[in-house]
Amino acid sequence: MSISSPNWPSLGWEDKRWQPTAGFGRGRYKASVPPLIAALTPAPSAEAVDAAVTATNELSRFDAELGHRVAAFAPVLLRSESASSSQIENLTASARAIFSAELGAKGSRNAELITSNTHSLRAALELSDDLSPEAIREMHRILMTDQPRHTPGEWRDEPVWIGTRTDSPIGAEFVAPDHDRVPALVADLAAFAERFDVPALTSVAVAHAQFETIHPFSDGNGRTGRALAQAMLRHRGITRNVAVPVSAGLLADVEGYHRALTEYRDGDVSPIVMAFAAASMRAISNARQLIADIDQIQESWATRLTVRRSSNAWRLLDVIARRPVLDAAAAAAELGVQRPNIYPPLEVLVGAGILTAKAEHKLGPFWRSTEILDAIDAFAKRAGRREMPR
Repeated sequence: MSISSPNWPSLGWEDKRWQPTAGFGRGRYKASVPPLIAALTPAPSAEAVDAAVTATNELSRFDAELGHRVAAFAPVLLRSESASSSQIENLTASARAIFSAELGAKGSRNAELITSNTHSLRAALELSDDLSPEAIREMHRILMTDQPRHTPGEWRDEPVWIGTRTDSPIGAEFVAPDHDRVPALVADLAAFAERFDVPALTSVAVAHAQFETIHPFSDGNGRTGRALAQAMLRHRGITRNVAVPVSAGLLADVEGYHRALTEYRDGDVSPIVMAFAAASMRAISNARQLIADIDQIQESWATRLTVRRSSNAWRLLDVIARRPVLDAAAAAAELGVQRPNIYPPLEVLVGAGILTAKAEHKLGPFWRSTEILDAIDAFAKRAGRREMPR
């Protein structure tokens, strides 16, 4: 039986000793003690409830609209969510750099990290039937696979904190719970996430806030927590076809998002529910604009391409819309043809002004659609446009 809690329990605190290996700067600090929430039922304000219901309905409607166009837009929306989630952590890169990194280009470290986040999001959606601690660890393992110093997929074994100092938690704004508490707290969170009696978007928002409070990993918690939110949206059936880029909505008011996380820790669930509802609505509007832009670009391609309809150049158009940077191997694999046979249609598209070719990153030529890349960058620019404080 669940316990209804109009006033969500706030954090407790425990006294801990800081003993750095160097021996200097010893002292004491307060580590947070989050409540167990598996049996609690959040009771946000009436305004937050209404906003969450509206946003849930709109998310489902948008997802259904794209049901018959999943192949065309799911990859672009997934990468948009990845880039927006990363941008919240101040990791930015152009669409060209991100898609090039997926082909092995080494020109941008941020683009490589965003690509890893895309892989983590994809895993999160694939694991959405099982919101277990093991699934969460797998999301993190994939996200941090190229950063072994942060022990990918392993719970942290050290303190983590938010504050101006990087060398000590003493005086920090917030210190996450002691690492010994992490396994039990994540198991409790997973049990909460599996419940179906809590309204869907409220459940997603609260679970995300609890995850960020636990901070179970040494790094990558924000991106993993937002990947978990996508998994929960799929788990609850709000989305079935695409990853709606909710992080793009959060990006418009990062300060408000962080403030809502703080208010959650103080025992108020309404702000984080409101933040996710508002972010969802912003994300849907932005994503609809992106889809309209891509549709318009594809319509213009049809007027420029004059070869016969049976040509592989026409088949490549759908590929380019979702993968606007290609090398010969990727293009050939997409069409299921031998590599020598992919060059003629690529050259046709270059001649039609649909693609440009350039030798990059010592990997041979890359073909790219500047128009699609510009549309994705425009999406990111809209997402990053900060809202004025109310």
